[in-house]
Amino acid sequence: MAGKADHLVVLVHGLWGNPQHLESLRKALLEKYTQDQVHILITKRNAGNFTYDGIETGGERVAGEVEETLRELAQAGSEIKKISVVGYSLGGLVARYAIGLLYSKKLFETIRPVNFTTFATPHLGARTPRRGYFSQAFNALGARALSTSGRQLFLIDKFRDTGRPLLSILADTDSIFIRALTQFKHRSLYANVINDKTVAFFTASISQTDPFEQMEKVKLNYLSGYEDVIVDTHNPVSPKEPEALPVFRQRLKIGTRAFFRNVPSIAFFVIFIPIGTTFLLTNAAIQSVRSRQRIRLHEQGMAGIDIKGYRIPLMINSARQGMEDMYGNMNNYQGQDHLREGEEELASPTQQRTFSFSKNADGSYSDAVSHGDASIDEKSKDRLEFPTLALTEHQFKMIEHLDNVGFKKYPVHIKKVKHTHAAIIRRIDTPSHDEGHIVARHWLDHFEI
Repeated sequence: MAGKADHLVVLVHGLWGNPQHLESLRKALLEKYTQDQVHILITKRNAGNFTYDGIETGGERVAGEVEETLRELAQAGSEIKKISVVGYSLGGLVARYAIGLLYSKKLFETIRPVNFTTFATPHLGARTPRRGYFSQAFNALGARALSTSGRQLFLIDKFRDTGRPLLSILADTDSIFIRALTQFKHRSLYANVINDKTVAFFTASISQTDPFEQMEKVKLNYLSGYEDVIVDTHNPVSPKEPEALPVFRQRLKIGTRAFFRNVPSIAFFVIFIPIGTTFLLTNAAIQSVRSRQRIRLHEQGMAGIDIKGYRIPLMINSARQGMEDMYGNMNNYQGQDHLREGEEELASPTQQRTFSFSKNADGSYSDAVSHGDASIDEKSKDRLEFPTLALTEHQFKMIEHLDNVGFKKYPVHIKKVKHTHAAIIRRIDTPSHDEGHIVARHWLDHFEI
């Protein structure tokens, strides 16, 4: 472990994950930087079913690994002066918890935080923004299928004595976690715009709208040099010219699309509920028992980590108040609902904007972004308005607080696979995940060493 590198890069895998999932990111780092420039730590103590144990326990394990690695590097004669942290999927939330603990132990007073990045991380949780009995059933089932982590991801937990979900505390402006995020010079995130069956775009991108919900109506605009994969955050979509179809054919097409959109949901509740639910809940019960046993050992200090240094006040100023595919298919069958008329005051004030376009003589569009500006000439502009999703009050607050910290947000359009969650980091060495190379290149082009 000895070497000249003074920059530690910490990679944190996701739910049901293991260090091998991050091998492509590790290789990409070492293709651009030498081992004399970066030391890479891929955390390993949350592998496999250990990810059921919750974000708090996972964060404490990661913080322990980081501190242990720093001690080993120091003993080997390598002085770390900078640190960057990367989280994939659930690992992004675990990483946000871990950096809060490291901040509280004053690590960032001697080691400078540089880059913090997440890939397909459910920053707003996994609850589907949809009303109705089916969605309530999905949210209830999902929360119980993933043990402690599930309750936290679906925002039904009450963290410690706060009476609030852990994710709400994680985004509280008075928490050590937000203070830790502000220490990093660069904060960025990458979110799949379509076909991420595990983590929807709105939660990965910390957004209360989804411009890509109806892809047939928009044309995506890409960043120069990363065409067809990295979408331009400031100008993500333009209106697509409508197809010149007779009225009756348009209606037929819309009706047919709506029917087939509902077929998976119907099939899911007819076929999966009586068969899959039994398996899912049986496995969940087994994993919950095992998870509670691991957490008990962890809290007793019998799991190799002294957690006393991590069980600290979380708030600074205010009072503290094979499974993957099954889950992915369940999640993918859920649609999205929006706020009803009269509920707009619930939305986050940080994301009140509309994309407006003026049509040029050649038929192309020029874009502008309106923040409720009445000066925009409605007669000369076409407007793309995206309704606010039916999120919870906690989720809207998370958006507001995380937006105030500031993230550079990069939508990712992966097309070669039907399930993009793994492809965004090229989790598997296969040609169908090659678009993940472009994502990694963009990330490293903006990575400060």
